[in-house]
Amino acid sequence: MIQFGTGGWRAVIGDGFTKENIQILSRAICDKMKKEKVEQEGIVLGYDRRFLSKEAMQWAAQVFAAEGIKAYLINKSAPTPLVMFYVMKHEFHYGMMITASHNPAVYNGIKVFTYGGRDADEEQTADIERYINEVTDIPVDEMNYAEGIEKGLIEEIYPLNEYLDSIIDTVDMQKVKNRGLRVALDPMYGVSETSLKTILMTARCEVETIHERHDTLFGGKLPAPTAETLRTLQNYVIDRRCDLGIATDGDADRIGVIDDKGNFLHPNDILVLLYYYLVKYKGWHGPAVRNICTTHLLDRVAESFGEQCYEVPVGFKHISAKMYATDAVIGGESSGGMAVRGHIKGKDGIYASALLVEMIAVTGMKLSEIMETIRREYGGMALVERDYRFSPQRKEEIRKQLLEDKELPQIPYEVESISYLDGLKIYLKDGGWISVRFSGTEPLLRIFCEMKDQASAADFCGIFEKYLAL
Repeated sequence: MIQFGTGGWRAVIGDGFTKENIQILSRAICDKMKKEKVEQEGIVLGYDRRFLSKEAMQWAAQVFAAEGIKAYLINKSAPTPLVMFYVMKHEFHYGMMITASHNPAVYNGIKVFTYGGRDADEEQTADIERYINEVTDIPVDEMNYAEGIEKGLIEEIYPLNEYLDSIIDTVDMQKVKNRGLRVALDPMYGVSETSLKTILMTARCEVETIHERHDTLFGGKLPAPTAETLRTLQNYVIDRRCDLGIATDGDADRIGVIDDKGNFLHPNDILVLLYYYLVKYKGWHGPAVRNICTTHLLDRVAESFGEQCYEVPVGFKHISAKMYATDAVIGGESSGGMAVRGHIKGKDGIYASALLVEMIAVTGMKLSEIMETIRREYGGMALVERDYRFSPQRKEEIRKQLLEDKELPQIPYEVESISYLDGLKIYLKDGGWISVRFSGTEPLLRIFCEMKDQASAADFCGIFEKYLAL
């Protein structure tokens, strides 16, 4: 029942996400650490605000303690990037975060990080699954939590300041102070409020926050910063005349932005904005990395600066690996996750937010003006995203039809190439594209299409929708 997808292991609470499974996974990592002879350094664990997250972290720690492996527990709900930072900074070989990120509230899960603070890649997660299958003494041994603390095998820590200082030291705080910005925050009932308020108020921004309370149901909405979920933030930015609105998902590794005019900026726009800013205004050099479902406008911007944009499969581990291999300036995905060179090796919505605020201060322009400048210079593209649910039987039928038999509908555009790197992706000669793939975190079929305008993208999605009887 424990299988890793593109963003770690996720399961419905009380179904797959149970104390027994959490402890089986923890025991598997214990066995892996011992086999690799890194058990003496211990492991760092964090948790978000989801139902059972704190308890799950403690259940895991009790297993590590029983196996003689010290568990360092971040003792307050924390952003996922904080755990990644701590693993990287203190050179742990492993870390765990209890979170289901942006999934619905009925889910919880575990992300595993490896040396350097990276997301565990496919080789690592396959290895963990192998160790899981070898755990036979169930229920696994656990040490009483209080006993673990008394014996020094469980230690509670709270390294937030260390993480925040690393961000503050890289941002031009004086420029931000001089601008006197008003910023609206929407942590979406998640874990980013303390971090973002501390950074922004240190830079003398006026900060106002909505949806900051602890709510394991996330206000009845999906804790993902999308155009649909950020309508309240849009209205707030307009009513309070804010310079921008910033939202993060449940564990703060993804970002959503509302500009000064109340427009929702798609994560694709944010990725392009930051790359443009880092290269043009800060003088950085290097390529960009995106996954197969992310805007090709990033490619145009990279090409204009004499750089390259690399395409990888969905899953941030692929982005961070390619960034490391190519020394890329930035890497990102259309769902709002992005990483910047010189920081952690994974997604960080808090750091991305700080850079956006710095961008407004350094350029002296409003966010809407910067975006308009980019569109005038590089042109615009429209992205349409659609999700479809299915039965297990229907999933197998679609997989066979598209990916095994490679049957396609009649396509009324000139096709340049077809890729099966991750699901199906069709590249058109005019620069448009469509991607059809199964989600790695939820039981969904996802279609992404980017064309010259919204109507054309919707029509292309409709062709596949009709063909697959979705």
